[in-house]
Amino acid sequence: MSNLKDELTYRAYAAGWAVVRLLPEKTAYGLFRVVADRSWRKRGKSVQRLEANLARVLGPGATEERIREVSKQGMRNYMRYYCDTFRLETWSRERVTATFECENEQMLRDLLASGRGAVLALPHMGNWDHAGAWAVTVADGFTTVAERLKPEKLFERFVRYRESIGMEVLPLTGGSGTFAGLLRRLKSGGLVCLVAERDLTDKGVPVQFFGETTKLPAGPAALAVATGAALCPVTLWYGEDRQYAKVWPEIEVPAEGTRPEKIAYLCQRVADTFAEGIAAHPADWHMLQRLWLVDLDPDRVPKPVGGSAPPEPPEPPEAVTAPADVVEADGAR
Repeated sequence: MSNLKDELTYRAYAAGWAVVRLLPEKTAYGLFRVVADRSWRKRGKSVQRLEANLARVLGPGATEERIREVSKQGMRNYMRYYCDTFRLETWSRERVTATFECENEQMLRDLLASGRGAVLALPHMGNWDHAGAWAVTVADGFTTVAERLKPEKLFERFVRYRESIGMEVLPLTGGSGTFAGLLRRLKSGGLVCLVAERDLTDKGVPVQFFGETTKLPAGPAALAVATGAALCPVTLWYGEDRQYAKVWPEIEVPAEGTRPEKIAYLCQRVADTFAEGIAAHPADWHMLQRLWLVDLDPDRVPKPVGGSAPPEPPEPPEAVTAPADVVEADGAR
């Protein structure tokens, strides 16, 4: 039964790549909008989980009507992401760049030009594949990490797709040298892009996120500590006919503290930045899975412990403290 389910899953995705990109554009996006609205009306487990997550984002004052309004747009944006994904291979480089606007783009270019390397950490927002295709035009390629999917040939299809866009894709599990590959890219002054608000390894770092405890993967912070590369959160959101991104100012590694303390500090700062970006564009956050530890297992919520907090880092230069108003650690879904 499992093999049959895997085969049906693969065929559904394969049909998407084979058929959806051949449909007239208006027809394709209209079809995915219909699918989104039907899924939203059925209010299955995924939609219920999305709404439970959005309730935390929107806060205790949010009415059920408000949560449903945002979740409906959220499902539409989620299906738009998939339609984009199935069609992105057919987009010209000109279209990729013309439909993508990035706040603080020059800051990113300056970081890459400095030769330090940069780690971009982002949540599941907007369309990270479109962001990746755009990032390839800014950097000389970049490296990311992909979660292994079942069936294996679906994972391989996603890897081929992302490599066709210009990404170097390393497996999250089942491969050797993943962290070394990321280090190599950064030490050469390159770019690493990781989706980083959902821990898939059960080895993540506890953080406070919208007032409750979850875990973030340690990878982006560990890479910044190990290499001196700049760590910048990124958030993404859809507009009517394009996607927007914000590269947030670099989160600097504290000058003092142990390595775990530095990583914990950076992870919390990343979580705080993600929260600000998600709160500004909640319908663009595609989180249809359990995220907070209390939802996964109440016994996993860390108990408070004594000891001093990680030291505050030095104040960043004035040039990168502009008001804050976004590519994957877990990779393909």
